[in-house]
Amino acid sequence: PNGLRNDLAQVLADMKPKFIRFPGGCLVHGDGLGNMYRWKNTIGPIEQRKEQRNIWGYHQTTGLGYFEYFQFCEDIGAKPMPVLPAAVSCQNSGGTWRIGGTGQKALKINEMDEYIQEVIDLIEWANGPITSTWGKIRAEAGHPEPFNLEYIGIGNEDKMTLEFQERFKMIYETVKLKHPEITLIGTVGPFHSGDDFDKGWELAKELKIPIVDEHYYVDPNWLLANQYRYDKYDRNSSKVYLGEYASWGNKMINAIAEAVYLTSLERNGDLVVMASYAPLLAKKDFTQWRSDMIFYDNTKICLTPNYYVQKLFMTNQGDLYFDNVISFDKNDTSLASSCVKDSETGDLILKLVNASSDSKYMKIDLSNFNINSEAEKTILSGDAEDENTFENLDNVKPEKSIISIQSKFNYDALAMSLSVI
Repeated sequence: PNGLRNDLAQVLADMKPKFIRFPGGCLVHGDGLGNMYRWKNTIGPIEQRKEQRNIWGYHQTTGLGYFEYFQFCEDIGAKPMPVLPAAVSCQNSGGTWRIGGTGQKALKINEMDEYIQEVIDLIEWANGPITSTWGKIRAEAGHPEPFNLEYIGIGNEDKMTLEFQERFKMIYETVKLKHPEITLIGTVGPFHSGDDFDKGWELAKELKIPIVDEHYYVDPNWLLANQYRYDKYDRNSSKVYLGEYASWGNKMINAIAEAVYLTSLERNGDLVVMASYAPLLAKKDFTQWRSDMIFYDNTKICLTPNYYVQKLFMTNQGDLYFDNVISFDKNDTSLASSCVKDSETGDLILKLVNASSDSKYMKIDLSNFNINSEAEKTILSGDAEDENTFENLDNVKPEKSIISIQSKFNYDALAMSLSVI
C-alpha cells in the first residue's frame, strides 16, 4: 500500500544511478530540534509511523520511509546514502521560507550518547545479522538479508558554529571507531565559498574526513566560468561529493551549462567521487525552488532538459579518462568535452558540449584507439530558452543516429547542444 509510484520510480531507474541520497537537504536537520528527520520514526507498520510537517511547509506521512528507500535502492542497483542530522537543527529554523527564525539549535551534550546510538542503530538495522536487535526488526519487516550500507552523510549545509563542530566530532569519531567500514561524509555549508565553506574544509582536514559534501545553486554563467574549479583542488585532502547543485532554471541554457560542468567532474573523477543534481522531484504548482529535475502531477510526468543531461552522463560513464583526444580553444568557456572508456564493455565515449548560440567545430583524434567505422550518436539540442512543459512534454528530448567515424575528424557541435558519441 505504500509502494512507489511506478512511473516516477521508472524514470529514476532509467537513469541507472550509482547511489541515491535520502531523505534530502534541509528537512534532514529540520525546523527545530523536534522536527529533525529521525529514521526510526519512518520504519515499521505504516499506521504506527510518526507524521510531521517539514521545514518546507508541507506534510510528510513517512509512508515512504527508510525501509522503502533501502528497498528501492536495492531494486535498481543503487547504493543507499542516507543523511542524518548532526544533532543540530537547520540554521533557518522558525523562519518564513528560510528567512528569520530562531537559528540553529543544538542537542544538549548529555543527550548526545543517546543520539549517537541512533546512528549506530541505523548501521545495525541496515547491515546487522538477524540475531541482532535491529537486524531482527529489519528481518521481521521482510528483509532478512543485509542492505549493505556503505555511506552515511552527517549534517546538511550546517552553519559551522562551535556547537555544530563539537557535536559533529562526537558523532564522527564514535561511528568511525565502532564501524570503520562505513564511509562518513561531512558537510561544508550551503555555498561554494564563504565562511561556512572555509570552516567546513578546515574541520574536514582536521578530522581527515574521507568525503565532504559541497552544495551550490548558481547562474549558468557561473558553471561555465568555473569549469576548472576542481582542477585546482588539493589531491591529498578529502574527496568531494557534490551533493546538491544546479543552475537556476529548467531551460536548455541551464541544462547545457550543467553539461559543461559535468565534463569537469568527469575530468576530476579522482577527486569528485560522487555528484547528485537537486532537487530531484517537484509536484506541479507546489514548488519552493527554481530548479528541479522531474516535475509531476497526479497523472503525468514532465522530464526537463536537465533530466536528459543527467541521464546521458549517468548512462555513459567510464572508468578511464583520456586527455588530448578532443581539442578546441580552451579560452572559450562555452565549449567543453570529455573522453572516457568503459573498461568492462570496451566502449570509448565522447561527450561534446557547446553552450553558445553558434555551431562550433571540435577536433577529434582517435588515432591511439582501435575504433569501429561507425558509432552511435545521441544529441540533445535546442534554443537557449527551450523547455518542456505539461502542455508540450517532448519539446526537448535526445535524438539518436548512427554516424561514420574516422581516426581523425572535425565535429560540428551544434549551438546549445550536448552530443554523446
